[in-house]
Amino acid sequence: MNRLNLIKEIESSISQCKKCPLYEGRTLTVPGEGDINSPIVFVGEGPGREEDLSGQPFVGRAGKLLTEILSAVKLSRKNVYITNIVKCRPPNNRTPLFEEMESCFPFLLSQLQVINPKLIVTLGSASLSYLLEKKNISITKMRGEIIHWKYGIDIFPMFHPSYLLRNQSKEPGSPKYLTWSDIKEVRRLFDEFKG
Repeated sequence: MNRLNLIKEIESSISQCKKCPLYEGRTLTVPGEGDINSPIVFVGEGPGREEDLSGQPFVGRAGKLLTEILSAVKLSRKNVYITNIVKCRPPNNRTPLFEEMESCFPFLLSQLQVINPKLIVTLGSASLSYLLEKKNISITKMRGEIIHWKYGIDIFPMFHPSYLLRNQSKEPGSPKYLTWSDIKEVRRLFDEFKG
């Protein structure tokens, strides 16, 4: 079976999932989208209201900012794969609970097995904490570092775009300033992986 069919099969399983209470409030599941042959997968926390209505990840205000961040280094959403650790919207856009991430993780793992990326860019601390199995992670301390994970995949933490929307400063050392340096490194790695 080819990659596209495998991804479609995972998406179908996600759409029928009732493993945690999040399914009760969803309009649509948000499995992910982008290039399933990309060496880089972006993983956020969970869908918000806009994503829940469209079935697409990162299409609200934070998503528009993510698109701008990518295009600042001449990357398109079509060049990478974008998903979340949970595929249904948590109530009031709260951070997903550990149990919800635990229920949904097999889907993310299946996606990673099919896509076989070299790098996961975690957006925000929730997905990073879950993948590293550590609580109270400081994204400020860990962002911009390459962390060797498992399955031959590295993790590169970045600030979540919604955090950048709340922190508008572009002064040296500010989250937006640091994100510019991080996304340039993501671009460099992308080119290196593409060889």
